[in-house]
Amino acid sequence: MAATIPGAGITTPLTLTTADNTDTLTLTSTDADAAVGPNLKLFRNSSSPAADDLLGAISFAGEDAGGNDTEYALIDTVIGATTDGSENGRIRMKIQKAGTLSSGLDINADAIIINDDSKDIDFRVESDGNTNALFIEGGSNRNGMF
Repeated sequence: MAATIPGAGITTPLTLTTADNTDTLTLTSTDADAAVGPNLKLFRNSSSPAADDLLGAISFAGEDAGGNDTEYALIDTVIGATTDGSENGRIRMKIQKAGTLSSGLDINADAIIINDDSKDIDFRVESDGNTNALFIEGGSNRNGMF
């Protein structure tokens, strides 16, 4: 359902379309100080925030070979705790694997978790001269350091 944003002449949901591969949206700050800018803020203005509420998401989608709209990756954020002075948050990065959106990276107040959905995904760290300086093979649960 489309709605009008008062005073802006913009309706939501807002869709920006381009027929080429140039930048579709650019935020520019001309401020010369050392503070951060430009800024993009996704703000969920809830009257009853609670743990596990989703705050916002960035979806990366495209068509599959059959022409279906497919979400290939997703970054979302979640409220961990809302108690004043004890707030914490969580950011999750999900990837498409064999037709299912699965956990790739989950960063929360207590842990950084890779492959939380236990998929057959290898993990490796490269060094200057070795592509497998640290390697964990998802399918066999083996690991190595070289």
